[in-house]
Amino acid sequence: MRRACGVLASGVVLLILTAAGFPANPVDDAVSAALASRGADFAERCTDEVFVRRLYLDMLGTLPRPKETEAFLRSTDPDKRAALVEQLFRRDEYADYWSLRWGDVLRIKSEFPINLWPNAVQAYHRWIRQALHENLSYDRFARALLATSGSNFRDPPVNFYRAVAARDPSSLARAAALTFLGTRLESWPAEAQADMAAFFSRVAWKKTLEWKEEIVYSDPLRTGDLAMRLPDGRTVVVPETVDPRTVFAEWLTQPENPWFARALVNRAWYWLLGTGITEPADAIPRGADGRPANAGTGEEVLKILVEEFRASGYDLRSLLRLILTSRTYQQSSVALPGGTPAELAFTRYTIRRLDAEILADALAWLGGVGPGYSSPIPEPFTFIPDSERTIALADGSITSPFLVKFGRPSRDTGLLSERNNQPNEEQALYLLNSSEVRKRIDSSPVLKAVYNLPKAQRAEQVRRIYFILLNRLPTAEEQKLVAAYTATTGDQSRAARDLAWALINSKEFLYRH
Repeated sequence: MRRACGVLASGVVLLILTAAGFPANPVDDAVSAALASRGADFAERCTDEVFVRRLYLDMLGTLPRPKETEAFLRSTDPDKRAALVEQLFRRDEYADYWSLRWGDVLRIKSEFPINLWPNAVQAYHRWIRQALHENLSYDRFARALLATSGSNFRDPPVNFYRAVAARDPSSLARAAALTFLGTRLESWPAEAQADMAAFFSRVAWKKTLEWKEEIVYSDPLRTGDLAMRLPDGRTVVVPETVDPRTVFAEWLTQPENPWFARALVNRAWYWLLGTGITEPADAIPRGADGRPANAGTGEEVLKILVEEFRASGYDLRSLLRLILTSRTYQQSSVALPGGTPAELAFTRYTIRRLDAEILADALAWLGGVGPGYSSPIPEPFTFIPDSERTIALADGSITSPFLVKFGRPSRDTGLLSERNNQPNEEQALYLLNSSEVRKRIDSSPVLKAVYNLPKAQRAEQVRRIYFILLNRLPTAEEQKLVAAYTATTGDQSRAARDLAWALINSKEFLYRH
């Protein structure tokens, strides 16, 4: 089995470099072959300045702080990019940010149309965060969500079923297919839909004496064994004493299952590179044989990712590491000239706007003031301190006008398309004209000392503002433009604040690139 890199128990990262200076990576081999078949090639490798910003955003959902950027740029370790990946896996923000990702998919919110209620939301989110922190294997993660019975407060995975608006077997089957097969069950033949729904026909709910507590369990509708047909067409006999959900979960997580690993690696590719190998990333089409349809140019890339993910024991960090250390991920966001849209696949890192939560946290860090959350849930209302980062919020019902404006998902359906990162005029006008944003910039505790530098250090002032906000130093041309503007204002401190405002409104700040 090929390996991109290995991590010893001591934490030492072992890399085998290719002739091009990149770690040997089976993903890159497959991508290179796909590009060569179209006469295309990789874009250039991104700079260290771009990489450190990109990696912090994609792994932690946060901007690197100036000292972190500086430490990375100063390092002369030839393997420092792979080492940084390992370092960020150990950060608390890693579990926070990927819990947010899974919270979107699993529809974690208190009320309407999902009715988890705050206590269950907190329990569910803690369980997911702990699973990510401990790197629980994905097959165990999926089996827990699909087959657990018990209290929504004391057995958190049962909230998978409570986070479905309609509680009929067909709706539960659609949620399971979307989450773990990466497909829209409603697009399957009616007979196949009914077959899958049968595995969820015994799921039942009952109240307890504790307020808002609910038990999820398997309630046999009739005595005797049941013959059920799996999505691959095989018929299985489920004994009366066996929960059909466990049968489905065991089928799902078998190594030969064509859907399970494929759905996850495609979704992970979407999260890290901005587009799925199969698009939409959660709508993998079903072929005539009942298996996932061929992904065309990306089929071999998907096969390699699936092969490596299975071989790792469904290790989520191993999958992310494989992608993050690849040449494919570390490409510039500027593709080589002359490519058609079809040829641009795999040839660059996809530029996209920052998630609403990331942008809210960035402005909170710069301004030293929390976002100011609100919730429509009257009781109980969880106090959230200003220091709480938005990426760490458990409940999708807790929100703010800013988050709504910048496309945070409602978590009603679990669809990736619920998150809207498309820029619009309202967002641009808000950032340009908001007195709140301007106030945060002008009184920023992060930039205050820089604003007050003397005239003799004007060039240093400009360098620091660029470095803090964009994780790079200004070019000579940018220095000249800022110097000319400062001369027209006659107020260096005011010009410095205007520069910060301009950079925060720039695409370089507002986008992943």
